[in-house]
Amino acid sequence: MEIAEVQSIHLYPVKAFQGLAAEAAVVEPWGLAGDRRWALIDAGGKVVTQREQPRLALAAAAPLAGGGLRLSASGRPAVTVEVPQPSATVPVNIFGQKVEAVPAAAEAHAWCSAYLGSDVRLVHLDDPASRRPVDPEYALPGETVSFADGYPLLVTASASLDALNSLIAEGRHAAEGPLPMNRFRPSVVVRGTEPWAEDAWARVSVGEVDFRVARACGRCVVTTTDQGTAARGREPLYTLARHRRFDGGLVFGQNLVPLTPGTIRVGDPVRVLERGAAGSR
Repeated sequence: MEIAEVQSIHLYPVKAFQGLAAEAAVVEPWGLAGDRRWALIDAGGKVVTQREQPRLALAAAAPLAGGGLRLSASGRPAVTVEVPQPSATVPVNIFGQKVEAVPAAAEAHAWCSAYLGSDVRLVHLDDPASRRPVDPEYALPGETVSFADGYPLLVTASASLDALNSLIAEGRHAAEGPLPMNRFRPSVVVRGTEPWAEDAWARVSVGEVDFRVARACGRCVVTTTDQGTAARGREPLYTLARHRRFDGGLVFGQNLVPLTPGTIRVGDPVRVLERGAAGSR
């Protein structure tokens, strides 16, 4: 049986903002506690991400007691945002899926709009247990997700990043590498596996929590965004297109859905409980 361990854990309190490293995290049915319960929407209610606004990579959201946030960015005064009362919701369009969420206070909207130079609002997912189901094509009954792209958690492997960086170094855009793992915005990074071993995982345990692998993670333009500068390049999509194209998608990492509750910690063992067909998920 393959045994590896958790190298790092990452939370993203506001979707598309900077990530935060954690030594431990509570696993809820819809994702890590405190992860992507907030998002920005434009004037039409569509979720705004680094796809449209790469500068979001430079904005920080620090969690506060009670679920609130402290938003900050270089050159701007910080603002404190309280969890809004769920007295009224607004419709949110997240990748074509309609979800109800609660708008934050006007001060939060003003801060985010001034930072991006466009009209946006900050919203809070007040009831992740019922608001947004996982894609029914890959879900089991009752599974839900926060404002993550599609699934509660994303796992990546450090050995696979090393392998990808080796391919980048041999390619046309070698000067862009090596890339750090934050380009892929994972929830959990695993070390101690063979490169691409995660392609064949169907069910895994991380410490005390069991997960099923819903499908491989198809990658988008966000991975080409330097998370420290917001500048964009060609990698890793150029290399993924040449070496990691499965079922029409450019794949790096695997999407997880929790099967049991619990807490995961850096250093926890990662065990493969069931395997599937490599590259087919």
